[in-house]
Amino acid sequence: MIRKLKAKFIAINMGLVLTVLLVMFGLVYGITSRDLRAESVRTLRAVAAEPMRMWRPGERDDRIQLPYFVLQFSPNGSLAAVGGHFDLTDQAMLSELLEAARADGQETGDLPEYGFRYCFGRSAWGECVVFADTSSERATLSNLVRTCLAIGVIALAAFFLISLFLARWAVRPVERAWEQQRQFVADASHELKTPLAVILTNAELLGSPTASEEQKGRYAAGILTMAERMRGLVGSLLDLTRVENGAVEKTMERLDLSALAGDALLPFEPLYFERGLTLEAEIAPGIAVNGSPLHLRQTLEILLDNGLKYSQTPGTVTVRLGRQGRRCLLTVSTPGEELSKEELRDIFKRFYRADKVRAMNESYGLGLAIAREIVTEHRGRIWAESGEGRNTFFVELPTAG
Repeated sequence: MIRKLKAKFIAINMGLVLTVLLVMFGLVYGITSRDLRAESVRTLRAVAAEPMRMWRPGERDDRIQLPYFVLQFSPNGSLAAVGGHFDLTDQAMLSELLEAARADGQETGDLPEYGFRYCFGRSAWGECVVFADTSSERATLSNLVRTCLAIGVIALAAFFLISLFLARWAVRPVERAWEQQRQFVADASHELKTPLAVILTNAELLGSPTASEEQKGRYAAGILTMAERMRGLVGSLLDLTRVENGAVEKTMERLDLSALAGDALLPFEPLYFERGLTLEAEIAPGIAVNGSPLHLRQTLEILLDNGLKYSQTPGTVTVRLGRQGRRCLLTVSTPGEELSKEELRDIFKRFYRADKVRAMNESYGLGLAIAREIVTEHRGRIWAESGEGRNTFFVELPTAG
């Protein structure tokens, strides 16, 4: 699909460029041809009005200089030919040209079969017709066509290369989204496959006539556990979808982030204590931001829940919130095995979980992806660093003015 999209993009782009070039070259050719003919006709009419006038050297003449000759004729049919560029001794040819011009029935016209343009006029010496050679005009137009074709070929080749680059650049977000969608479907199917298999197996065993009441209770408990797991996964997917569809922006308001962080920590203190962890907080007061209270609290809860699941015990989890100029920085630092550079880069991807903790908890690998989307919607950034036996998550947000 992506390849077809790129090809369609290039085809549309090249079609537009070709159309523009054809229109431009057509206009240039048409205007040039019209101007050359108009100037030629103007010169012919001036000559027809004064066929015997000779221009002296240095005398200004605004007319273009054309190879022409004049046929001066009288009512009795005699012809007098004047012109220094042509052999005017062939009376038969001159009569043929005159008849062709008269047959055309116009004051001014072209005789393409002879390569001449004519103009009838009347001067002080009587009626006349001026013939001008159009070979120079045709050569000029032919050269113009060749130049336009050369420019067109070069321009099309250049635009084709540019279109290839633009196609890759323009389709890259679509390609990335398509790949993420495919990966998302594959990961979601994988996550749902195991609980569905457990539910189906327990349901079949629950219906077995040989199962005891104790076994049926275990089977029912297994079904309930897997159903809860599926509900949690679906809930996380819905949260991620809502954030991506603009739910954060709809609930933006000015809020005290310091107070919100303090409130979010309270429910986690007994949970950390039960796991043998100490939760410490260093929160600067009065830090205000423009944001969604629900989603910013959810972000901090995701980071605290992440620390609760993955911290090594015993140890201390530290939460800090402070100012940094016009921005504020929230950090959650947890003790544990250090993450690699690849893991620090990938932990914010959907369904990503390090192999060493994949089976240790009920994580779906969506929490940090949701936190990243929320922080991005708040025009902030989130990242992780690892060192000295600790993993630290950073959330930077703009403060409210």
